[in-house]
Amino acid sequence: MTTADSLPLMESFYTIQGEGYFQGKAAYFIRLGGCNVGCVWCDVKESWDAEKHPLTSIENMLSPLYKINADIVVITGGEPLMYDLKYLTTSIKAIGKRTHVETSGAHPLTGKWDWICLSPKKFKAPLESYFEVANELKIIVYNKSDFKWAETYAEKMNPTCKLFLQPEWSKEKAMIPLIVDYVKRNPMWQISLQTHKYLEVP
Repeated sequence: MTTADSLPLMESFYTIQGEGYFQGKAAYFIRLGGCNVGCVWCDVKESWDAEKHPLTSIENMLSPLYKINADIVVITGGEPLMYDLKYLTTSIKAIGKRTHVETSGAHPLTGKWDWICLSPKKFKAPLESYFEVANELKIIVYNKSDFKWAETYAEKMNPTCKLFLQPEWSKEKAMIPLIVDYVKRNPMWQISLQTHKYLEVP
């Protein structure tokens, strides 16, 4: 178990948030190593083994933040909430930045967050405690059955939570027409695309 002041860092980079509610906004991403959810279509499988990524102090991890203008810091993975993120988020907020997290919800929520994106996976169900606090629900649509699965989560979410359907990248051409039709019939949902891949940015 890592200590609160150091975490396995896979990569960090300044880019454009490509998905969800903050799509198009400049953001600094911190990708932590380690995941025990194991999505078959994951596009960062190299993040799964935490031991392959060096333990990095929070201070070193956050030093680039003093040089960027964007106020959003996104913590992602892997599955970032495998770790206690209280010290990390407190340190980010001390610099004056917003804390955003992208999580499957499979592990208890730690840390202080300005935005919680819950992206549940069939392979490891999210904890019910996320339903009341998530700001954004992002369902990855891999096949037709995922629409019914998405509905089961939409019913559980708090009333202010934003609902997004996002095609899995390798199935995008097949799924986008289905998602468009679904959202037209169910306008409480919005479409999320991985625009960073179109833009060819990290």
